Amino acid sequence: MNQIAIANTIDEVLGQLDAVIAESARENSHDGIFAYVYRRTTAQIKQAIQDKKFNDNEGMEKFDVHFANKYLEAYYQFKENKPCSAPWVVAFEAGPFKLTILQHIILGMNAHINYDLGITGFEMAPADNIDDIKSDFMKVNQILNSLTNEMQSRLGRVSRLMFLLDWIGKNSDEEIINFSMVKAREQAWNLSLSLYNSDETGRKTIMSNVSSLVANLGLIVKHPKSKFLTFLLRIISRFEEKDVKTIISKLEND
Repeated sequence: MNQIAIANTIDEVLGQLDAVIAESARENSHDGIFAYVYRRTTAQIKQAIQDKKFNDNEGMEKFDVHFANKYLEAYYQFKENKPCSAPWVVAFEAGPFKLTILQHIILGMNAHINYDLGITGFEMAPADNIDDIKSDFMKVNQILNSLTNEMQSRLGRVSRLMFLLDWIGKNSDEEIINFSMVKAREQAWNLSLSLYNSDETGRKTIMSNVSSLVANLGLIVKHPKSKFLTFLLRIISRFEEKDVKTIISKLEND
């Protein structure tokens, strides 16, 4: 792994994410959009740790750093043309496609939450009882919930026609974010349990199957099966801000 991808504290994670965001802005790469959202999440978790919101605040920092390094490792592996997990390949290869900003965000969440998080839960679980970390694992969902409305407002600054997704169900755009940021974490816990309760051979099979499933979900995000949704997303994309540096700047401003 590239040395720059290794972080040992949440502050180092935030620094590494700042580097990814800056690099993406220079290259006009949509990778920086997910990196920005992830940085917002990480900063909120850091604040919650400082406010002693978790049962094991020190343990949560170690957990969050371990989790973040999976994203950083995948990012630099892909940048250096080295193999990385299938879900991240799908996300990182999305750049040439004319996707919406929301699709780019969801692709990152899909890989990092649906795949990386479940593995992290298993790897960081106490050897004697994984349930010891469940409460803190689930508390993160509350933090993600608080970010949903904020992200909705901020996305509207760079995606003027995002409101069109309201035509599909009840606030479909918000539901998409909610599912990716919250519901996916619940599924990640189930993956952690499956890995924890399996032997080494079983874990390899589970990880292979989940990797394929999550990668396929990413492909559906990139290319929805619904012709109407595909058409609507193309219209939304056409009127979105295209410069990544400007997108991130507008998302950051309070």
